[in-house]
Amino acid sequence: MSDPLKIGIAGLGTVGAGVVKMVQTHGGLLARRAGRPLEIVAVSARSKGKDRGVDLSGFGWEDDPVALAKRDDIDLLVEVMGGEDGPAKACSEAALAAGKHVVTANKAMLALHGQALAELAESTGAALRFEAAVAGGIPIVKALTEGLAGNGISRVMGVMNGTCNYILTKMDATGASYAEVLKEAQALGYAEAEPSVDVGGIDAAHKLSLLAATAFGTRVAFDKVEIEGIERITLQDIKNAADMGYRIKLLGVAQQNQDGIEQRMQPCLVPSASPLGQLEGVSNMVVVEGDFIGQTVYQGPGAGEGPTASAIMGDIMDIARGYNIPAFGQPAKGLAQPNTSSQGSDAAYYLRFSLTDAPGTLAKLAAILGAHQISINRMHQYGHDGITAPLVIVTHRTARAALDVALAEICALSASLAEPVALRIETL
Repeated sequence: MSDPLKIGIAGLGTVGAGVVKMVQTHGGLLARRAGRPLEIVAVSARSKGKDRGVDLSGFGWEDDPVALAKRDDIDLLVEVMGGEDGPAKACSEAALAAGKHVVTANKAMLALHGQALAELAESTGAALRFEAAVAGGIPIVKALTEGLAGNGISRVMGVMNGTCNYILTKMDATGASYAEVLKEAQALGYAEAEPSVDVGGIDAAHKLSLLAATAFGTRVAFDKVEIEGIERITLQDIKNAADMGYRIKLLGVAQQNQDGIEQRMQPCLVPSASPLGQLEGVSNMVVVEGDFIGQTVYQGPGAGEGPTASAIMGDIMDIARGYNIPAFGQPAKGLAQPNTSSQGSDAAYYLRFSLTDAPGTLAKLAAILGAHQISINRMHQYGHDGITAPLVIVTHRTARAALDVALAEICALSASLAEPVALRIETL
């Protein structure tokens, strides 16, 4: 059997400890499958004395993760500290500059610095792998770069944040409010005390930008992702969607249009009977559409010790076997900036308004929509009390740019009591 692959782990939280546990539990199995032993040589974390539920006594210790990355006895660095800059970026750069492989779960770092890190890796012959950064335990990066490599990809979409999916499905199942379910998710550890990165769609948008780059062979363009979170989704929206045969999901979509690539992370209505519509709890799902394969669906746990450690180990095993491909499936220097779609794709929309319950209000709203060539498919007025008149409209397919102009005009009406909610209805 070949010499061992010597590993350093920067970060010993849930995921880092999970990688240690996996190596200690399945060391013999991993060695047989890789054709060489996997040996954890040294680790780094903030506190040396903390009990992490795994035996660290046989490993070297470095207080500084950059020092860990530069150790002569390290072949591969596992970076699971998190953070878009700071120590995570510094130790990854140090490792790659020294020709050491890097496996990371850090989607924020890659969304902002993935291009530079990929170029650095290729310049020194090192591997940069990030399966664990996208969709948890689902091997979607490997699917795009290997299994679907013969396809021209037209669309990648999915539910990529388990916290948001948990909140939306729990609201649907229990009738509890957004605030109530968010508090429960925080108590269960699904949501952070400051949850804006998750519920605001930022975490999922980081992942989408990495998938888009891999699918379409472009540079990562996180700044081109349209982002909207789930904070404004009410229980009434969920009930209205269900009445029409839909469920609401925080859905990431990257698709190739005639005029460029469209990237958006936003709450959408999807058919209840579709795979995405049936996705429950903290699970993730990614749907890929290719010209030869058609549509393929990938589902699995989106976070946690076991799933994330499993994804990291998949990358480690490839490197142990001597398999090294460019981080995004194509040489980094050949990746171009994506040509962003200026118009986007047309769709039907669910619109919710809060209006003054007065004669002529509905006529004014319909006139504005008509003036912008927005056709009404169905309309429902519910619960009006003589003061306010909640109104739901579903449009036929329309351009988002025209809809935005119309909604701004409606919002400016004296009869409009709140900013309208507009949710895209996504076809699958």
